[in-house]
Amino acid sequence: MELRYPLIDVGSVEQTPGYDGAGPKSDLRLLTNIPEIRSALAYHLTIPPGGSRGRQTNRNADEALICLQGGGIAGVGSEIADMSAGHCQFIPKGHEHFFVNNGDSDAVIVGYYLGVSDASGIGLERGTPVKSDELQGATAGITEGIFVHLDDVTPENMDRGDGWHITDFRLPLSARNGSASTLFRARFFPGAVHAKHRHENCEEIYYVISGQGLAGAGPDRIEVHSGQFHFIPRGVEHWLHNLSDTDPIEVVGIYAGAGSVKNTGYVFMGNVTEEDIKA
Repeated sequence: MELRYPLIDVGSVEQTPGYDGAGPKSDLRLLTNIPEIRSALAYHLTIPPGGSRGRQTNRNADEALICLQGGGIAGVGSEIADMSAGHCQFIPKGHEHFFVNNGDSDAVIVGYYLGVSDASGIGLERGTPVKSDELQGATAGITEGIFVHLDDVTPENMDRGDGWHITDFRLPLSARNGSASTLFRARFFPGAVHAKHRHENCEEIYYVISGQGLAGAGPDRIEVHSGQFHFIPRGVEHWLHNLSDTDPIEVVGIYAGAGSVKNTGYVFMGNVTEEDIKA
């Protein structure tokens, strides 16, 4: 059966051409032309050791991102900071920024350009290459925009009566610290589930970092696994269930244009049934 809201494997998305930065070539997968998603563009970026995301400015789009693997030095304006796996960043439109992988393993970043629906809408401008002497004196933080590590974010105490059977749910970027969209990280231990619900006021895009499970979106029932994006239009009922007896599922996602869970227009739609799972 053809899916109404298909998942997209990162490996099936063509590399964005011309994304060289400095040093070894980076691998950018920008997910464009997604039906019904109008408020954000998702991307997956791998930067090898010695590579960089050279200076750039998004004139028309705020950007939210999370470093999933490796690390390096991030810069916004004249500020630089050490970035490692678990760091999340919000970069306001019009602010020049960069990232340099000065480690010995790949750096992997998942992010979202907010408020745009195609690449031309980002208003991307390239700047000058980053020089090695500009990487000296990195600190633990950046004050332009938002720069925070997941370990420093308190897990949310969500209402299980509204279907929040998520083991660990954190909001590193939200209206609490100045972001008009909400970046979330959710961990589902074996048996955990986010029951049927919809968001009346925003679109959701989540990425499966690790694990496998069963997802529902509208009439769709499909297995999900690491390396996949799932795009949920506003108003569409959806859910995610970890069916494993041993392994957790970890996802990161964005509520585009909503600074809190409340502002997403969250509506609980009922529990996931045996019929849903069997389907």
